[in-house]
Amino acid sequence: MMETERLILREYTKDDFDALYEILSDPETMQHYPAPFDEARTMRWIEWNLENYAQYGFGLWALVLKETGEFIGDCGITMQNIDGEILPEIGYHVHKKYWRRGLAKEAARYVRDWVFQNTDYDTIYSYMKYTNVASYSTAMANGMKKVKEYSDPKNEISYAFAITREEWEKLSLLNNYGKLDF
Repeated sequence: MMETERLILREYTKDDFDALYEILSDPETMQHYPAPFDEARTMRWIEWNLENYAQYGFGLWALVLKETGEFIGDCGITMQNIDGEILPEIGYHVHKKYWRRGLAKEAARYVRDWVFQNTDYDTIYSYMKYTNVASYSTAMANGMKKVKEYSDPKNEISYAFAITREEWEKLSLLNNYGKLDF
């Protein structure tokens, strides 16, 4: 289990199904996906993450609001096909009633730091459909820069954002010590 100021990040369990289904079956929440998830796809999502934990030691983690103990979404790192390359990607989904509160940014920032502290990846990515302004705003708020725009049969056009380990280290220095000259 991991914690941020307002969130607990933990591994999924099958008991998360109902709360996750409420999020992933919602047309507004899933507007940037080809379609909202049905029950089978939602269960497969949980199973996929359980497989990721076993194979990689990470996946998307359940987000639980500390204040209430409520499951409000997920955030984590998965291996994704980004324009033909399998790359480590930070992804996130937050229940729409908690949008615009900085929770995805808080969770994604924690995951970004976790990845650089616990893996050997030199670059981590987030990718999204070009229309998903909230998702790429979250990526930018965590120091990522747009590195690619490409045709994607699933999303029409996808944007890929990334941050390198070197960029993260500089950002960490700035956050820890105030403004530094480089």
